[in-house]
Amino acid sequence: MSVDSQLQVRDFLSHAINPIAYSASLATTQLLDYEPVWQAMKEFTRTRTAETPDELWLLEHAPVFTLGKAADESHVIDAGDIPMVRVDRGGQVTYHGPGQIMAYALINLSRRNLGVRALVECLEQTVIDVLASYGVEAYGDRKAPGVYVEKKKIAALGLRVSRGCSYHGLCFNFDFDTAPFAGINPCGFPDLEVTQLQQQVAVLPDKKTLAKQLVEALAERLAYDDVRYDCSVWGG
Repeated sequence: MSVDSQLQVRDFLSHAINPIAYSASLATTQLLDYEPVWQAMKEFTRTRTAETPDELWLLEHAPVFTLGKAADESHVIDAGDIPMVRVDRGGQVTYHGPGQIMAYALINLSRRNLGVRALVECLEQTVIDVLASYGVEAYGDRKAPGVYVEKKKIAALGLRVSRGCSYHGLCFNFDFDTAPFAGINPCGFPDLEVTQLQQQVAVLPDKKTLAKQLVEALAERLAYDDVRYDCSVWGG
């Protein structure tokens, strides 16, 4: 098949976190520090060619607050001991940590005839479609990109485009400790509440099963016919 039809999925997801033993579980989960992953995304985008297949990176981060390139630091109320990193995506401040599924979309937009807004809507609709399969009604908001359930944010979006290709992407709230969000105005909105899949369903699916559903939904929307998984250990 041609490179146009390929999606390479790099799967670095950790095992499911037991919320009852949340703190103890951190020692056994595969949590990736934010900055090495960010640098790897930039390097991939800088060096990719017209023949490089698109990639989707699935992972979980160690706790971190990230601020978009033009984010206002006044939206950080109390970071505590969680590190803050200013990055090159759009948007304000958000939190990433264990129990959130990161899906970084490294896509050649020119090759797929996609604009940035079209990619945002595609990522939003991917989450909406997967949530619908669990009976959860969700929606996007053009004025505040992301996916919402009853006015609470369940997935955040942030992108950067360089050389006609995207990086950064989607943060899906699966099953995590929401306490760090009390230290920020999420995405720059003081009254914005967050939710997670664990709060929306009676039986929480397996994390990797959910991640695979996200991959399949995105592949269908962007017409990738050849999805290949790479489960090798992250090398930075």
